[in-house]
Amino acid sequence: MTNPEAYFAGLSLGALVYALAAVFLAALVRGYSGFGLSALIVTSLALIVPPAEVVPVAMFLEVAASIGMARLVWRDVAWPATRVLLAAACLGTPLGILLLTALSADAMRVVISLLVLGASLALWFGLRFHAFLGRGAILGTGLVSGVANGSAAVGGLPLVLYFLSVSASAVVVRATLMIYLMFLSGYGLAVAAWSGLVTFEVLLRGAIFCLPLAFGIALGNHRFLRTSPESFRRFALGLLMVLSLLGLLRAALG
Repeated sequence: MTNPEAYFAGLSLGALVYALAAVFLAALVRGYSGFGLSALIVTSLALIVPPAEVVPVAMFLEVAASIGMARLVWRDVAWPATRVLLAAACLGTPLGILLLTALSADAMRVVISLLVLGASLALWFGLRFHAFLGRGAILGTGLVSGVANGSAAVGGLPLVLYFLSVSASAVVVRATLMIYLMFLSGYGLAVAAWSGLVTFEVLLRGAIFCLPLAFGIALGNHRFLRTSPESFRRFALGLLMVLSLLGLLRAALG
């Protein structure tokens, strides 16, 4: 008898339903806040599949989400900082990919969960780095973002931390994050493909997840245009922390 999981890109029906719901919720957060898609997808899906299979899918969806929103936010992007950040991130991403391929699944879950948890706690408590506003800070942020992107597809979170320390409107921050993550994730996906991490199954899962992604992005953007992002941002960070703790628990239990 044929294994039914073969019809769902290697996922059981229950796992597929869970994954579709997780992608929709992550897309809802992304459409509203401009970040959080990859972190939510990696942290939630790493509970059911190895991180090395999740990170390329997250990068694929990050690119798809950003392309869909690019024309709406392009003119609001802080381009001078974005160019420097991307250049530095291109150096850090291969290091992150190397880290991803070198660690075991459980070790990678710990790394991912601690990265997301630490960044989320810093954001939650309003951590500020007022002294790090020069070109060196931008380069350092880009490098760390690249490593985080390559290893855990959470390259946007270091950038959010940086933007918390500068005076920029929510519209500019959101637009810059979206376009930055589009280019960074596209580059990361290419590096992952060169490293052999982008398989047919990864692409199939990415294609399947595009439908809930589109619905979530559209609904999240609709909410952003009509309400203050602060309350939903707090919700997103709380959810990230819960998922990070679940990831640590999963790794501890083996």
